[in-house]
Amino acid sequence: QSLTQPVTPDLLVSPSSQDGDLGSECPEDRGNWTGRLDFLLSCIGYCVGLGNVWRFPYRAYTNGGGAFLVPYFIMLAICGIPIFFMELSLGQFSSLGPLAVWKISPLFKGVGMGTILIVSLVAIYYNMIIAYVLFYLFASLTSDLPWQHCGNWWNTELCLDHHVIKAGNNSLPINISNTVSPSEEYWSRYVLHIQGSSGIGDPGRIRWNLCLCLLLSWTIVYLCILKGVKSSGKVVYFTATFPYLILVMLLIRGVTLEGAWKGIQFYLTPQFDHLLSSKVWIEAALQIFYSLGVGFGGLLTFASYNTFHQNIYRDTFIVTLGNAITSILAGFAIFSVLGYMSQELGVPVNQVAKAGPGLAFVVYPQAMTMLPLSPFWSFLFFFMLLTLGLDSQFAFMETIVTAVTDEFPYYLRPKKASFSAVICIALFLMGLILTTEGGMYWLVLLDDYSAGFGLMVVVITTCLVVTRVYGMKRFCRDIHMMLGFKPGPYFRACWMVLSPATMVALLVYNIVKYQPSEYGNYHFPTWAEVLGILMGVLSCLMIPIGMVVSVLQEEGTLWERVQQASRPAMDWGPSLEENRTGMYVASLAGSQSPKPLMVHMRKYGGITSYENTAIQVDREMEEEDEEESM
Repeated sequence: QSLTQPVTPDLLVSPSSQDGDLGSECPEDRGNWTGRLDFLLSCIGYCVGLGNVWRFPYRAYTNGGGAFLVPYFIMLAICGIPIFFMELSLGQFSSLGPLAVWKISPLFKGVGMGTILIVSLVAIYYNMIIAYVLFYLFASLTSDLPWQHCGNWWNTELCLDHHVIKAGNNSLPINISNTVSPSEEYWSRYVLHIQGSSGIGDPGRIRWNLCLCLLLSWTIVYLCILKGVKSSGKVVYFTATFPYLILVMLLIRGVTLEGAWKGIQFYLTPQFDHLLSSKVWIEAALQIFYSLGVGFGGLLTFASYNTFHQNIYRDTFIVTLGNAITSILAGFAIFSVLGYMSQELGVPVNQVAKAGPGLAFVVYPQAMTMLPLSPFWSFLFFFMLLTLGLDSQFAFMETIVTAVTDEFPYYLRPKKASFSAVICIALFLMGLILTTEGGMYWLVLLDDYSAGFGLMVVVITTCLVVTRVYGMKRFCRDIHMMLGFKPGPYFRACWMVLSPATMVALLVYNIVKYQPSEYGNYHFPTWAEVLGILMGVLSCLMIPIGMVVSVLQEEGTLWERVQQASRPAMDWGPSLEENRTGMYVASLAGSQSPKPLMVHMRKYGGITSYENTAIQVDREMEEEDEEESM
């Protein structure tokens, strides 16, 4: 109870604070998670998103089927788990957001600025995808799905209805290569109305039905993050668990369909020759990287609301392995339905399999029309996508709001709800271009470039700063102080060498194998490519800009300024005085206590296991200082 409700120890109460004068000068309390599972479910909801459903299954089947799981789990061990644990440790130790956490080394504060820029760009287009999901969700509330048949005003002569083929019972095979399914025309010609735009430079008119869906999705997000983690932490009890129920229902329905095994076979048949290709390993690392959401600041933000001794070591393994298992399960649910669909249409599975929005808004909705009670299954599928998308969006918004409010706690923390509203309105207005007839081109551009190489540079820099500038020994000691044990050789080896080396390989591969963006047969003009590249470069440029600013704030020669700016700030460390031991003692502004440990012993009677750890850490540091002086 003492950990969840911090008590201000007697020795820390200064005479002035008893008068109540100090209250006006202190920032409002940041707050914490209100329930034990809030943090864990928020992390699961954040990591398990749309990518698990529409990217992983397709990546697996194109990169060796079942054999893809070998590089996938190896990359999870090398890249995913260690960086995930590092982010959680930084957040929980400091109780600070992605900007203020760079008190660890103020020279690199630009990394935090780059993170916020990336997250803001992603939040703009991610909520547009949620708006598309809402559009389909409402369209499913009918007895006949609108994308079930041809013959609507948006259909063309190329439209071919599979129900007609089935009813015709043709013995001759029909050539469907030059035809378009009703679901594809519904998506492109009705939902997007893409025929009204000639390209990215000609957005056309705003689609008001999409605009209202986008407004609704931002309203839902705002209402859920209104009170910060206190409100979003409760919403995730539903949004993080309900998708699993629907996924299991879709999986059971899928595997009981005729021809389902054909699709599953296609998904899982191992082709081990693919493992000799570097592309497969890179694809596995990319899937891990984006699926776990490392580098976006969401994990760090969520961990910053934990109590100081929360067992994030255990949580790391629960979330990362749970995320991987969910991806594999989603593959079964998707490919069982695709197998049934390929049998119905009489075409190979690879002709119906797609990734990304093509799977969610064209292929799967078409498959739904072939099932009895199709509106019910369609509604379930899109409701699952909605809940999967929303909790990832909560994390993006919480990251932006927390980062800025931690920078200006005196002004913004009391007005957090109003500030959140301002951010949501600003991002909604920026996203309006995505609701136009050419909005899909802008969405593809944002998707391809906003979180590409910029995000990798951010993660590589974070890894190198923590291990090389701050120091591996010091970081491990901080974790020891927080969790009661030091990270083992596996984590240290990954942080020092394996994770940064893999990330650098990913970055080089992305640059060398760069391909211009395209959407269907449309190739983006050069100015759009340049704009996209600038999006990625801008987040990287934040790092040197931040360095220049922090060096200018110091005094002395250039080298002395750089050295001073790279050292941790005076108030770096645990946010509560009672958790500060060793080198962190009495480094908080207004600190009255020479030894918080004595306060603990007075308050709680005796020494707990965590105080024992604190004594041990202090002793280790004293021994190290003696060795250095000798």
